Amino acid sequence: MVEIKGKVAFLTGAAEGWGYEIAMAYARAGMRLALMDVQAEKLHRVADEIKAMGGDCLPIVVDLANAGATQAAAEQALAHYGTPRVLVHNAAVLREVSMLDVQFDNWQREMNIIIQAAFILSKAVWAGMVEAQSGSIVYISSGSGIKGFVKETAYCPGKHAQEGLMKVLSMEGQPFNIAVNTITPGIAIKTPMSASHYTPEQQARWVEPALIAPAFVYLAGLDAKGATGHRLDAWQLSEAMRVAQQS
Repeated sequence: MVEIKGKVAFLTGAAEGWGYEIAMAYARAGMRLALMDVQAEKLHRVADEIKAMGGDCLPIVVDLANAGATQAAAEQALAHYGTPRVLVHNAAVLREVSMLDVQFDNWQREMNIIIQAAFILSKAVWAGMVEAQSGSIVYISSGSGIKGFVKETAYCPGKHAQEGLMKVLSMEGQPFNIAVNTITPGIAIKTPMSASHYTPEQQARWVEPALIAPAFVYLAGLDAKGATGHRLDAWQLSEAMRVAQQS
């Protein structure tokens, strides 16, 4: 494990929900943050909150569906902070649309945010991580990454693609000590996305995303000597961290 205080994290989808809680966990751990999101007002509020805590934060407003804008955001973050210790790609859009009704432009936008942005951001930091012989890349996955759901015509194939990219990059990164993993919530979490897609039964047992943010503090300090090529469970990992801290 690498000491993460003072190190850099790149995080997408940081304006709300799970991304916000990950950003706050990193800020409390003393990391310097490049935060990316398309929601400008919310993102700047998060950045202001972190700065008020004494944190170091660069908010980057970007539409991750746009390849050129995503590349520019990555270059801006790299110019400001250099190669990150960890890249977390959390941003995603989930629209439940049947194959009869889905339009190509909407399908492509959803896919681009999930997998195109994952590739562009990973490619942007890869050479620096190889040179450093260290780094951690994390893609947020879900049950949709391993099985199908009705009307998830873009989200499901996008998450499957992230799982595939993780498997390839974990093999390529291992000789350079770069950890590449996916992570799932492991439990129903209360976020703006889940609120519109979870069943009443799921909502009855969901938890606040802050409870599973600690897993990302662990992942920020991870390298390939620890764990790579895995599909991790944020709830189990966060619970294990809490038990370890109490013992």
